[in-house]
Amino acid sequence: MHLSDRRRRRHSIAPISLALALLVIAALAAGGLVTFRSGRPPSLEVEPSLPAIGKHTVFKVFASEPRRGLTGLRVELVQGALTKTLVERTYLPLPPWMLFTAPPSGSEVLDVAVGRDVVPQLKSGEATLRVTALGAGTWLLRAPASEQVKTMPVRLTPPSLELKSQFVYVAQGGSEAVVYRVGGTSVKDGVRAGEYWFPGYALPGGGEGDRFAFFAVPYDLADASEVRLVATDDVGNEAAMPFIAQFTPRPFANDTIEVTDRFMEAVVPRIMASAPELEDKGSLLENYLQINGALRRKNSEVLTALAEKSKPAFLWHSVFQRMAAKRVSAFADRRTYVYGGKEVDRQDHLGFDLASTQQANIPAANSGVVALAGYLGIYGNTVVIDHGYGLMTLYGHMSSIAVKEGEEVARGQVIGQTGATGLALGDHLHFSVLLHGLPVTPLEWWDDHWIADRIALKLGAALGYEAL
Repeated sequence: MHLSDRRRRRHSIAPISLALALLVIAALAAGGLVTFRSGRPPSLEVEPSLPAIGKHTVFKVFASEPRRGLTGLRVELVQGALTKTLVERTYLPLPPWMLFTAPPSGSEVLDVAVGRDVVPQLKSGEATLRVTALGAGTWLLRAPASEQVKTMPVRLTPPSLELKSQFVYVAQGGSEAVVYRVGGTSVKDGVRAGEYWFPGYALPGGGEGDRFAFFAVPYDLADASEVRLVATDDVGNEAAMPFIAQFTPRPFANDTIEVTDRFMEAVVPRIMASAPELEDKGSLLENYLQINGALRRKNSEVLTALAEKSKPAFLWHSVFQRMAAKRVSAFADRRTYVYGGKEVDRQDHLGFDLASTQQANIPAANSGVVALAGYLGIYGNTVVIDHGYGLMTLYGHMSSIAVKEGEEVARGQVIGQTGATGLALGDHLHFSVLLHGLPVTPLEWWDDHWIADRIALKLGAALGYEAL
């Protein structure tokens, strides 16, 4: 073989040898990754939503391993010999050879419910929530693990609840008062009536735990079994009991309202201009129906929000005064609205319409503080007076307002004049009595004997009622 041939052969072998060496190095590196490139121990956080475990306590679990991801997550409840698995999950981690090409992954956030509702065997005392998270291992190295434990008190006994009132008689759409006593673990108490909540207050001059609540049976609730006195502790344990001695269902009248173009032309543009949140539907009738429905509901939400700011004090001490005027519509009339001979809507009229002379003086039904004085949708120019503990009166459709928000008013004080603002067919006063935003019949609050027997007799000196 010539010298030149040997040199050419050496040059051709050199690249092959280098490529082979690089291939071997790459294989060894890949093997090293597969063998030794495990994930890191996952990070774990456990946050309870309540200070103790009750009937239903939610724990928020955060688990994360951003290198190769999680491979497992387990949540267990441990109490004595009891171990209950609440969550068991497995995951596919990122392969080792993709560590430098794929984005980080591997986090989980769980809401885990714990309590007697989930684990019926749970007992009062203490229990531990144990959370275990696994990272990604290799064929040689075990998966790295992390564990978090959270030991919490378990409270399953509801607060004590004792009824102190007797002869709680209430009618559908009517009001009442109840006096009761709660144990020291109670953090929320009052009366639940269907979907409505009437909060309780400390009874002025009462003993430790003595409470009272003004409540109502909503006009559209005909089943008194849905009315309960309730006390709840800070982990959701609830004591509830019936307390109504006598319930009177009350039928309400039906009425038909003829909707005319002339009426809509008079009221719809004015109300739409005062309610920019409403969308122009492009039709006088559709805009009217939006006002009569959606805006009516928004106005109710405003009144409920006002009640949350009611002063916790009795701002009145005598019977509520009725404006000297003719009643033209009663409480909770079921109204059917007809346009062009066809039914277009149904709504309930939740107040009394009282008509006298045009722009007649309106007296405050009782002493209190003005909670609202301005334009309120379907009610037009409106005054709302807070009488304390969630009890309010509303005066709507006024032509003028003579008081301002925050002003103290006396029983019988002139607060404005009647009018036809809002959804009004003519000059009159729309008068409502509200309990925590829920309209109730005013007839009871205009009755001296009813207040004396149903309210003052239960609350005693705390109310300081002065019968006429």
